[in-house]
Amino acid sequence: MQYREYISINPQIRFGKPCIKGTRITVYDVLSWLADDMSIEEILHDFPQLKKEQILACLEYVAHKEKQLQHA
Repeated sequence: MQYREYISINPQIRFGKPCIKGTRITVYDVLSWLADDMSIEEILHDFPQLKKEQILACLEYVAHKEKQLQHA
């Protein structure tokens, strides 16, 4: 999966935080829900405009950023 298909950064949306394309839902929002013990299925139920691939793209995005920090 390529997270760039699903994640975008636009300075005019949510102050430039990485968001799921076509929404105002940030990567941080998704990670917070998962950290609060919501399952992917629960997130999809609460936010029917999302798809599983978009949630997984949020995880991939953060993993990519973490890897960049390790190599900096």
